[in-house]
Amino acid sequence: MATSTILWIAVGFVLLLILLWLFPVTMWFQALISGVHISLIQLVLMRWRKVPPGTIVMAMVTGTKAGLKLNSNELEAHYLAKGHVTKVVNALISADKAGIPLDFKMAAAIDLAGRDVFEAVQMSVNPKVINTPPVSAVAKDGIQLIAKARVTVRTNIRQLVGGAGEETVLARVGEGIVSSIGSATSHKEVLENPDSISKVVLEKGLDAGTAFEILSIDIADVDVGKNIGAVLQMDQANADKNIAQARAEERRAMAVALEQEMKAKAQEARAKVIEAEAEVPLAMAEAFRNGNLGIMDYYKFKNIQADTNMRENIAKK
Repeated sequence: MATSTILWIAVGFVLLLILLWLFPVTMWFQALISGVHISLIQLVLMRWRKVPPGTIVMAMVTGTKAGLKLNSNELEAHYLAKGHVTKVVNALISADKAGIPLDFKMAAAIDLAGRDVFEAVQMSVNPKVINTPPVSAVAKDGIQLIAKARVTVRTNIRQLVGGAGEETVLARVGEGIVSSIGSATSHKEVLENPDSISKVVLEKGLDAGTAFEILSIDIADVDVGKNIGAVLQMDQANADKNIAQARAEERRAMAVALEQEMKAKAQEARAKVIEAEAEVPLAMAEAFRNGNLGIMDYYKFKNIQADTNMRENIAKK
């Protein structure tokens, strides 16, 4: 008897837990005493739709206590759309306390767009400072300047959906700094008045189409870099020197080729002379046989040849 009683008590306790899970009376009572009107049936249906009732009830209680009017169906739909219900409600509360116009539809759209809506509202109240990377630019006198800027921005709630992010703001500010320094006649002007860069950049409206509003641009540091003009002149001089060397080498090669050609012609002429000299003895022998040349004529020829060789030897010495 005792065993069956304990068994029935255990079964009853389990059934009670199941009923409490299916019918979250505690949550319903918490919402009721907090001024949130939500029926027990709605909480049960939330479980069937795989929506945690605790998240919805806590969000509605928090918003109601902060003076907001929230709809449980909108919160449930936002949760089913993979949204962050708690962040959206906290953002609505912060915006309401700060006097920033923001409704639930806009907050939900910002959250579903992948942006942190609560952080965006905080940035609207407390502006953020973004440090730009070093930006290099060259003034008209050829001197390179390296500038760093601090951009103070706050969130533009209306542009969060579809607006560009921090990277676009930094890129536009960098472009503005390059343009401002590039238009300066001398780098000394920029060093003397760095605030002129800020004025020129701010006048361009760089925050158009972005999710931020630029409040100020402050030049934190300006350093002098290389003399780009002198470097370009040196590079041009080296290029001209290489071109001149190439042309001189071309002329030298042509002269060497012409010299080789003249040597070849001289060798060809000497070869013809040697060939002609080789035919002289044959002609003399033919002249002897035909009686056109006598022995005395031959001796005269040899004497003339000997005198010629002697003169050549003397001239060489």
